Amino acid sequence: MPRKLLLPYKSAFSHFGAPRGLHDSVAMNAARSGYRVFSANSTAASTELAKKITERLGAELGKSVVYQETNGETRVEIKESVRGQDIFIIQTIPRDVNTAVMELLIMAYALKTSCARNIIGVIPYFPYSKQSKMRKRGSIVCKLLASMLAKAGLTHIITMDLHQKEIQGFFSFPVDNLRASPFLLQYIQEEIPDYRNAVIVAKSPGAAKRAQSYAERLRLGLAVIHGEAQCTEQDMDDGRHSPPMLKNATVHPGLELPLMMAKEKPPITVVGDVGGRIAIIVDDIIDDVESFVAAAEILKERGAYKIFVMATHGLLSADAPRLIEESSIDEVVVTNTVPHEVQKLQCPKIKTVDISLILSEAIRRIHNGESMAYLFRNITVDD
Repeated sequence: MPRKLLLPYKSAFSHFGAPRGLHDSVAMNAARSGYRVFSANSTAASTELAKKITERLGAELGKSVVYQETNGETRVEIKESVRGQDIFIIQTIPRDVNTAVMELLIMAYALKTSCARNIIGVIPYFPYSKQSKMRKRGSIVCKLLASMLAKAGLTHIITMDLHQKEIQGFFSFPVDNLRASPFLLQYIQEEIPDYRNAVIVAKSPGAAKRAQSYAERLRLGLAVIHGEAQCTEQDMDDGRHSPPMLKNATVHPGLELPLMMAKEKPPITVVGDVGGRIAIIVDDIIDDVESFVAAAEILKERGAYKIFVMATHGLLSADAPRLIEESSIDEVVVTNTVPHEVQKLQCPKIKTVDISLILSEAIRRIHNGESMAYLFRNITVDD
């Protein structure tokens, strides 16, 4: 029977990102206890989170080699025996998403064929999660990826703040969807001196539930940005203001449908008072930052004197660092679910909150067969 490691989860609230020492016996018995931790990333920048997790567990990263051959193919070599063990694959998603996905699939399959007992993927940011709904003649790519992971050999997934909670239903095996909100709430309380004078802002009505959850736990006010910038006459032909013309279309007289009015959003308004307050915009992903920059401009016009953006996954693609640096946003706070050290060098406004503690505790609990409920205490379904 492996010796269980006691790690109080309340330490996540004492100081974000502070390393916590663990029992030395775990380091000595990591291999004998029946679990190993591997990193499926081929780039050094993407293995930082894996190193932090293994340090907290008192273990060492499993010996493996992941690289791309000259023709672009991904190759994975497992350098130690994994027979009969629980294997945790930590895979962060850098900018090259498709390469990271192939690394994960190939490593999972390599471990499966090496007779690993259970293969658990630790994927803090689940890729393709934005493509989880049918769009016109597209496809639900997220469901395809879930099927591919199951076929490759994964038996369990640990992830964080799925873009849509319904994504859990795409999988044929258990999915633990952890939350980063306790760490972000802690950052607000400890790093924003006058946070009592703040208001939580949803940059769209769709983000209102998340914003309300934050506002209730911090006992702050709530504001919602609604509408969109009104377009000019030359933009009227984009199809939003009138139905497309039907060419050579014949409709049976008995199948005529009633004419529906085109959907049109009202001008941008802010529902809630932000004048003389700190505005804290909360969301799950910050990637294309144009909408956040536009929201910050509106809040500035309405009298907010400081503007923060809080998000779990800081993808920060393309020119995001430059746009943030030139905007009215004072600070962007994201977790280290996605590597973004290069973006931080380009924009000092970007701050990072470490969430390796909750991931390492989830690994420990799953391996020891303990309940995960403790990691979801005081967490609402709207987070």
